[in-house]
Amino acid sequence: MKEITVQQLKEMMDNKEDFQLIDVREQNEYDFVNLDGELIPVGQFMDNIDKVATDKKVIVHCRSGARSANAIMVLQAQEGGYDNLYNLKGGILAWSDQIDPSKPKY
Repeated sequence: MKEITVQQLKEMMDNKEDFQLIDVREQNEYDFVNLDGELIPVGQFMDNIDKVATDKKVIVHCRSGARSANAIMVLQAQEGGYDNLYNLKGGILAWSDQIDPSKPKY
């Protein structure tokens, strides 16, 4: 599985690159802290695969990187053909630690 670091994501954001950011956490987690990604909770991920871009990089993240990795593995196993998916290594916890300490951790 391909991964991207929070530093690489920050650089992509700063450079205004065209990519999709998907947050697979639950609504209450997203409401507490988020990176302005599109919320598709992991339990609804496979029902919303039509929302996953196929023509650009898709960065999938969660709190620590485990749920997003699982979502990517399930999608690739069941659908195949998605070679544009990247797991955000360390998730939003890594973002808070390394990029923006003002983002609260839970």
